[in-house]
Amino acid sequence: MTKIPTLSQRLCSIWGYAIVLATMQSVSLNAFAVDEMVRTEKGTLRIQILAEGLDYPWGMAFLPDGRILVTERTGSLRIVGSDGLEKKAIGGLPEITVRGQGGLLDVALDPDFVNNRYVYLSYAAKGKDGIGTEVSRGRLDDMRLEDVEVLFRATPKGNGGRHFGSRLVFDPAGRLYITLGDRGDRPRAQRLDDHAGSVIRITADGEVPKDNPFTGRPGARAEIFSIGNRNVQGASLHPDTGELWSHEHGPQGGDELNIIRAGVNYGWPVITYGVNYMTGTRIGEGTHKKGMAQPLHYWVPSIAPSGMTFYTGDQFPQWRGNIFLGSLKFRQLVRLEIDGERVVHEERMLEDRLGRIRDVQQGPDGYLYVLTDASDGVLARLMPDG
Repeated sequence: MTKIPTLSQRLCSIWGYAIVLATMQSVSLNAFAVDEMVRTEKGTLRIQILAEGLDYPWGMAFLPDGRILVTERTGSLRIVGSDGLEKKAIGGLPEITVRGQGGLLDVALDPDFVNNRYVYLSYAAKGKDGIGTEVSRGRLDDMRLEDVEVLFRATPKGNGGRHFGSRLVFDPAGRLYITLGDRGDRPRAQRLDDHAGSVIRITADGEVPKDNPFTGRPGARAEIFSIGNRNVQGASLHPDTGELWSHEHGPQGGDELNIIRAGVNYGWPVITYGVNYMTGTRIGEGTHKKGMAQPLHYWVPSIAPSGMTFYTGDQFPQWRGNIFLGSLKFRQLVRLEIDGERVVHEERMLEDRLGRIRDVQQGPDGYLYVLTDASDGVLARLMPDG
């Protein structure tokens, strides 16, 4: 079997990682507050605030020059540089609809960004029959996106302001995964003629890969890679296998960690470890059903997970191979130790130190970066003490 390159190896081949690190040394991100120290099970963390005043930040992407792109759910794409949050937002964005949980969501760079300058955005947008998640890309030219084109539109649209997903992840072959939600309409997650409640896989140009699991099936939307997903707001590639791992919000209880595989049905709303809000009554048929996947791990009560990264860097060698994700509900950073496809230990840290953690990513420098979900949100960097 051909060995899939590690995350670090992919960055070297895709972005010219050595060049990225060398460039970052010349664009140092400065902290704006006195560092706070936090004890964890395996050492002490130093928290540095790099930017304040972000309006419900949602996702981030690291530019080769050391600056960081940050999305604000309220519809702006911002840049954090050496002097903090730049005053001017990036122009040329597609038309974005801000409603409920919807707005400007995730951001990702094309694997060949150094040459083509493409930035990908997921967001909520209006259509003739409602609103839904869309994905566009544009070429970053100074402080503006040029040649913006829509690559994917979740179909059909719907009403309401819940469960848009959405994370964007490229795999080593350059295919783009788009995580979605069920739009608050449970049965849609089990339909192959409906994008809601699924994970999508397309090419970087918006085409359908020939080996997508439902290509050629009558009535099915060929972009669908998996179904039965309630609301996926965290996803990351496993550094060794290259598979997409994700987590999704459950109802009252039943948040899940899954490996997203071709054609798999993850069960929502037929099976779940959660219950109905307020009443606590059972949803669907229980927790198990033949032909529907069990989660690798689940949380009862819910932690409301958001953002996700596998740690592969050198700054925290004791955490290499661990998963980090945010907990919106408990205002924590969650660390998971993995053995194969099992979660063998969970640590919760930073409780109430920063707020509701919306996203967590490993930077090219090996530090961890987190965004907080608030009208005065922050971008913080986590570093080892000493």
